[in-house]
Amino acid sequence: MMSRAGCHLCEVAEADVARICGELGVPWETSDVDSDPEWRAEYGDQVPVILIDGAEHGYWRVEEERFRRALA
Repeated sequence: MMSRAGCHLCEVAEADVARICGELGVPWETSDVDSDPEWRAEYGDQVPVILIDGAEHGYWRVEEERFRRALA
């Protein structure tokens, strides 16, 4: 997950991702979009951005059912 400090939507999405991945036993991590100029250029206007295996899955909000299907 790409996120940014002080981003309320990021906090909500991170809680959703943590809960869902925890239930499914799927490891996950978060990265600060502002820590890399390329990430900021690519994702900066869309955070939070959910990536699955490096591919963009969605942004701004976690669509729970769609996210669960993608992880299954």
